[in-house]
Amino acid sequence: FKKIIALSTLSQLGLMMSILALGSYKLAFFHLLTHALFKALLFMCAGNIIHNMGNCQDIRFMGSLILKMPLTCVFFNICNFSLCGLPFLSGFYSKDLIVEIMSMEYLNIFIYFIFYISVGLTVCYSFRLSYYVLSGNFNYTSLNLLSENNKVMLKGMGGLILLVVIMGSILSWLIFPFPYFIC
Repeated sequence: FKKIIALSTLSQLGLMMSILALGSYKLAFFHLLTHALFKALLFMCAGNIIHNMGNCQDIRFMGSLILKMPLTCVFFNICNFSLCGLPFLSGFYSKDLIVEIMSMEYLNIFIYFIFYISVGLTVCYSFRLSYYVLSGNFNYTSLNLLSENNKVMLKGMGGLILLVVIMGSILSWLIFPFPYFIC
């Protein structure tokens, strides 16, 4: 479970390095900040799920967690959507600019396709993770073990979800002094 999330971190670091190679250090820093927001919440949600599952991290045992842990699963799904670049979440603002800049550069067609395949694979395994966690059959010992009774954790996740939703837009205006888009 955590390995899948860590793999997405590596792919995002590769995205940051590719944009650094093109010379856009502000955009790489912007993506680092937005990525840190939704990745922190993603790991908090994963930790909450793993704790409630009795330290089981096998996604094949998870399923239908939305029934017993609705807030955690909603936060987890929003973070996965932000990781995939769903419009108007924090990951969209940075990832969309990176994809646009990579598309406008005169690069080798092989590099272009490898870049888009890596972005597409991130989306594929993020949706696969959400599918296994949120739907499907629950294959663990008992569904009654699960609960969202840790109010401190839920308050922290509630604060971070606000940042995941609105901070991408705010950071884009703070880091870039002009509207940053390709004409």
